[in-house]
Amino acid sequence: MMAFKTTRRDAPVVHAGSMADIAFLLLIFFLVTTTIDEDAGILVKLPEWQPDAIVEQTSQVLTVQLSADDRLMVEDEITSVENLPRLLEEFVLSPKRTPRQAVVSVVHDRSSGYRRYLEVYDALSAGYHRLWEAEARRRYGAGYDHVTDAQRISIRKDLPMIISEAEPTDVRG
Repeated sequence: MMAFKTTRRDAPVVHAGSMADIAFLLLIFFLVTTTIDEDAGILVKLPEWQPDAIVEQTSQVLTVQLSADDRLMVEDEITSVENLPRLLEEFVLSPKRTPRQAVVSVVHDRSSGYRRYLEVYDALSAGYHRLWEAEARRRYGAGYDHVTDAQRISIRKDLPMIISEAEPTDVRG
């Protein structure tokens, strides 16, 4: 009878030291190459704070209200967002006031939708952009985007975007 001799083999050794290095390098690679999305919101440039500024009272205010059920009212009359740029232009260019006296007050309810609020704000912004475009064409014979920075500053000085945002109301509670 033949005897079989069993040989004992050791389990193969896996060197884990280089695995940790590779994992670390992959982690660094993904951290460096990944872009993190930032929240997109409304870009608003606020005026510089001046503690001694004189506050002027004005009755030249266009009131834009957004209710809890997302109804849009301008001067207590229900309207659509599509009409808002035209109403803004009429208000700013009214002979009753100078464009520098025209203030737009936006009041919204805490329960109104954010998307609807952005639509209203975009429509107001579009109204001002239409005013600036028309003024650039009148003064310089070119569109607002095609005039120099100094000319844009001059236009925006004469037709400033003055939007006042009131504290949100809360009709539900």
